[in-house]
Amino acid sequence: MSDDEREKKELDLTSPEVVTKYKSAAEIVNKALQLVISECKPKTKIVDLCEKGDSYIREQTGNMYKNVKRKIERGVAFPTCVSVNNTVCHFSPLASDETVLEDGDIVKIDMACHIDGFIAAVAHTHVLHEGPVTGRAADAIAAANTAAEVALRLVRPGRKNKDVTEAIQKVAAAYDCKIVEGVLSHQMKQFVIDGNKVVLSVSNPDTRVDDAEFEENEVYAIDIVASTGDGKPKLLDEKQTTIYKRAVDKSYHLKMKASRFIFSEISQKFPIMPFSARALEEKRARLGLVECVNHELLQPYPVLHEKPGDDVAHIKFTVLLMPNGSDRVTSHPLQELQPTKTIDDPEIKAWLALGTKTKKKGGGKKKKGKKGAEAEPMEATNGATPQEQD
Repeated sequence: MSDDEREKKELDLTSPEVVTKYKSAAEIVNKALQLVISECKPKTKIVDLCEKGDSYIREQTGNMYKNVKRKIERGVAFPTCVSVNNTVCHFSPLASDETVLEDGDIVKIDMACHIDGFIAAVAHTHVLHEGPVTGRAADAIAAANTAAEVALRLVRPGRKNKDVTEAIQKVAAAYDCKIVEGVLSHQMKQFVIDGNKVVLSVSNPDTRVDDAEFEENEVYAIDIVASTGDGKPKLLDEKQTTIYKRAVDKSYHLKMKASRFIFSEISQKFPIMPFSARALEEKRARLGLVECVNHELLQPYPVLHEKPGDDVAHIKFTVLLMPNGSDRVTSHPLQELQPTKTIDDPEIKAWLALGTKTKKKGGGKKKKGKKGAEAEPMEATNGATPQEQD
């Protein structure tokens, strides 16, 4: 078999080796998330938490596939972000930043790991608070989590992306929350964190995506952000942006020496995956990144904010659409929630009662597997469903 044929064969979940790589990446990112959550304490610097998450992923992936003939790329697929309260996403500050956590903060942790380009992504919301989470913060977390549970059951071969968009908005409305606009759930492929098949969080006239049908052996990062605000986040300060991804299809002859230096460093160290400017020399990076972004050589991941006082929750998981059903490989259990609303809508209840495993034969009947049973205690646990972890 030629190298080309081998590469082609390995690209999806029909190869057991690929499934193993996804699951190994998932195991590492789940543990990295656990580590960062355990370090979330009042007065802890956010940059230190981000560094801990990234270092753990680099260390653990570095220990794998050491003695193989073909060099296997592995490491951080998306830098650790710790976004607090009304900050929606992508906050991963530079080393000089002094921002710390405070008691009562709603902390959103977002990270991803890859092995040989096969990516496992996860995001979780944790409140710095003893005892159950109550009030509107609990509503936002329950909305994001319940929407994620519904999405897990609807991202199935044969179903359409627009059905998932409508469902997650309906769930958020049941908790009197909004799904935040502009957050996309992407299909993932080898070395591709944002594939062409997309699930919109919110359908609106400004954002169009192609209608798509989910297929067996695909992998998705299901990404849901819920807010007690209006769900239309704003970029407040471009200087807060620190995460970028090289736009491989763009080229431009940079004028400034600092820009050329930084772009060369990025091309060597981070040719494909998103990276944090923390990994670059800070002074030079500040100068050089601007020209690279202005000429679209880099795609920025801006830090977005809802209004002060809005509660924002983020849940993201990676799901493998296996022949025997959906396998959610990344997650973390939630704190106890006591939201102000409960789910009474029969359609949402019906979605939550769907199983996630299927029998191979027998007319596609749904099997009530372990994960199917996850949906049952939704009301009893007020939107904080138990989540399986491998």
